[in-house]
Amino acid sequence: MPSYVIAEKCDGCKGQDKTACMYICPNDLMVLDMEKMKAYNRDPSMCWECQCCVKICPQQAIDVRGYADFIPLGASVVPLRGSKDIMWTVKFRDGSIKRFKFPIRTTEEGTADPTGGFSTHDDLKSEALATEPASLGLDAVPTYKNA
Repeated sequence: MPSYVIAEKCDGCKGQDKTACMYICPNDLMVLDMEKMKAYNRDPSMCWECQCCVKICPQQAIDVRGYADFIPLGASVVPLRGSKDIMWTVKFRDGSIKRFKFPIRTTEEGTADPTGGFSTHDDLKSEALATEPASLGLDAVPTYKNA
């Protein structure tokens, strides 16, 4: 489901040098055409299909092409982002609509603890990740022993 921009809706985030979709795309695929002042996905084949750009677009100008098994024949999934939550509207082939509302975040912006409260280590030679083994609930990280 690579994302694409609906040019008629895109306003280039009101002429800023960086659009919301450019800011949020984890693969740096979204680009602003400075002549047309419209965003576009420079390489849909590389899209991770995370829908970050779809959710953040203030004009709802970005959509995704749905796979037939996920969004079959005319169905659609549309997110509408509010300041505290996101509303997903699912339209089924038979015309029925369901809406799901989820909070955007559960912590105040900038207050999330990246370690989850677990202690970390700086040993680059260790097979353990930064918060392991504590974050796994173990005394030690299991390792393979060479025979």
